[in-house]
Amino acid sequence: MAKQRSVWLTLTLALALAATGCSSTKKDDVPDEPPEVLYQDAQERLQAGNYIRAAELLEAMDSRYPFGPYSNQVQLDLIYAYYKQDDTTRALANIDRFIRLNPNHPSVDYAQYMRGLTNMSADHNFFQELLNIDRADRDPAYARQAFADFRQLLRQYPDSVYAADAKARMISLKNRLAKHDLAVAQYYMKRGAWLAAANRAKFVVQSYPDTDMMKPALEIMAQAYDTLGLDDMASNARAVLKANFPAG
Repeated sequence: MAKQRSVWLTLTLALALAATGCSSTKKDDVPDEPPEVLYQDAQERLQAGNYIRAAELLEAMDSRYPFGPYSNQVQLDLIYAYYKQDDTTRALANIDRFIRLNPNHPSVDYAQYMRGLTNMSADHNFFQELLNIDRADRDPAYARQAFADFRQLLRQYPDSVYAADAKARMISLKNRLAKHDLAVAQYYMKRGAWLAAANRAKFVVQSYPDTDMMKPALEIMAQAYDTLGLDDMASNARAVLKANFPAG
């Protein structure tokens, strides 16, 4: 634990210093070039992974040529550049703007897909993943929104080229959400709030029956109902547990 804390502090300091260095560096002005030249430059920056400079070029194009031939693609590329920078606020704002202004554009499914990716990325915690810290109890608001985004994509554009990946990500998100609710049920158990624990575990069973959290949720239900003296409900929970996990 002490070693993890030391690594955390070191990384935090390093990132803080890097941020200070970046903020003190004066950004190059975007040259007054034709849109095709700026766009080509932006594409090269995107491909090279220089997302900050790419975004600066694309922002300039979006401001200078809002109705030009590159307008829609510039907005889509900006979404991607912001996403790669983990700039959740600007990515989501541009996604919503694109969908609002171009509801019939052939790339609306891409924008909706990027909405899910952006929210899913915002749910991740760099330090916790780096240090292999499991924080299933953290707020799942972004995960819930990402799940809703991908679900909307599948409903509106079931034949989208992004549909298969969206389905796969929804499975991962469902497990994340189930794990969070199970962690809440376990917390209630530790506090002796047996009815609250049983209700949250029941929610896991009803909402996420196809996840690995179903078995421990049923076990919590059985234990909580036993403690509360609700014998019939405890027996029902054990019956469901035995039917679904006979070897357990």
